[in-house]
Amino acid sequence: MRTLLRGTIFSVAVVSVLWTSLSTVAVAQQAAVSPSANAKRFGIAVVDVNYIFKNYSQFKTAMEAIKIDIQQAEVKLKAVREGIQAKEAQAKDYQPSSPEFKQLDEDLARLKADFNIKAGRTRKDFQEREAKVYYQTYLQVSSTVHRYAQQNNIGLVLKFNGDKINPDRPEAILKAINKPVVSQNNIDITPDVLALLNRGGSPGGVAPAASRGVQQRR
Repeated sequence: MRTLLRGTIFSVAVVSVLWTSLSTVAVAQQAAVSPSANAKRFGIAVVDVNYIFKNYSQFKTAMEAIKIDIQQAEVKLKAVREGIQAKEAQAKDYQPSSPEFKQLDEDLARLKADFNIKAGRTRKDFQEREAKVYYQTYLQVSSTVHRYAQQNNIGLVLKFNGDKINPDRPEAILKAINKPVVSQNNIDITPDVLALLNRGGSPGGVAPAASRGVQQRR
């Protein structure tokens, strides 16, 4: 009886070890699957352009440079605005009918007009710079996606959004409902395209995202 029990316990232990080993292998194999593993086989892929813009180093650097320039411009405009306010305070010391007041009033009118023109021009310049960066980045992303698709025999690449849905935001729920891509099975080439852009490489030498140690975004 004891021999039978020992044999049973031993068998259970062996099965447990084998099951644990198989589970570990299965998890490892699942983790090693590239997000774009099926894109070439199906001939169709999806790409998250918003995610690429948020994580493309060259785009982030360009936008950070614009942000710094905007802050510097705001400091200069603030100094001019404070100078105008100082003159406005100075004008209160004179009677409206006095020559000094009239002169300050003329100066203030000119300064305010110049300030508004300069502030408007500065704002427009920065908007044009930002638009140019967005446009150039979009061209880079589109070109990289096109070359990647050609070299991997992918006939169609759809834009999609892989962000998680926030159930507390109605607009996010509506946005998710209207998404053109409802489901995708490992045809997400976003990590590969982003890797190419960040290293300025060629699609011909891209490795699967999982083999590069890139974790899946979703």
